[in-house]
Amino acid sequence: MQGRVLIVAGSDSGGGAGIQADLKAVTALDAFGATAITALTAQNTRGVFGVFPVPPAFLAQQMSLVLEDIGADAIKTGMLHSAEVIDVVADVHERLAKDVPLVVDPVMVAKGGAPLLLPEARDALLGRLLPRAALITPNLPEAEVLSGQTIDGVAAMRRVAEALLALGPKAVLVKGGHLEGPKVTDVLVTAAGERIFEDDRIETTSTHGTGCTLASAIAAGIAQGLGVEAAIARARRYIRLAIAQAPGLGHGHGPLNHAVTVRPFD
Repeated sequence: MQGRVLIVAGSDSGGGAGIQADLKAVTALDAFGATAITALTAQNTRGVFGVFPVPPAFLAQQMSLVLEDIGADAIKTGMLHSAEVIDVVADVHERLAKDVPLVVDPVMVAKGGAPLLLPEARDALLGRLLPRAALITPNLPEAEVLSGQTIDGVAAMRRVAEALLALGPKAVLVKGGHLEGPKVTDVLVTAAGERIFEDDRIETTSTHGTGCTLASAIAAGIAQGLGVEAAIARARRYIRLAIAQAPGLGHGHGPLNHAVTVRPFD
């Protein structure tokens, strides 16, 4: 096991997204995951039915204690529901881990449509966290909110990624899963140029937690010394296997098989 990832995100009681998915993905890729929980949610595959925020001071304590003792080779953020929480994450990163790569998954809306980011937190996300990020991984709705632009195809994805890159992150991965069509296309833009990732779409309802899982898998790769492109490529291979071998649980958007890399234990 190599690579330490501190995951700062919300808990999913259904186990398919959030901290639970993050830890499973990081472990499945042979890295070590530590956590700082931002909120508890009451949810299942049908949706989010309640959110209980963790006090920001306690979030700061969780992050600080992990960083001061265990340390981190990458930090991944997920659900950061308020401006105050975003400020705490930015402050602790600056104080204790400013040289640790930060992977920001700007979680705004759950798969079932429930809002997970307060409207006033958008400006804090743009102003305080994005400039600190080694990589941000918005899906299309999130990229539209962050950029204020509409995305209707790959050319627009590229344009928005470039606009978000200008806000300070070192790399932007705009995920195109929400576009219609037989292919799923993601666009990576960095100062060095761009790369298009494309695969055949897997027709399934087992897509709960795909964004959390992908970002955490990328963070694990970065923590293990992979470059951003290589970490993304490996994470995309992992998540496709996890979707293809999903267990089919629940009556809504079901979870992935995060343990797809794990051999049977005798």
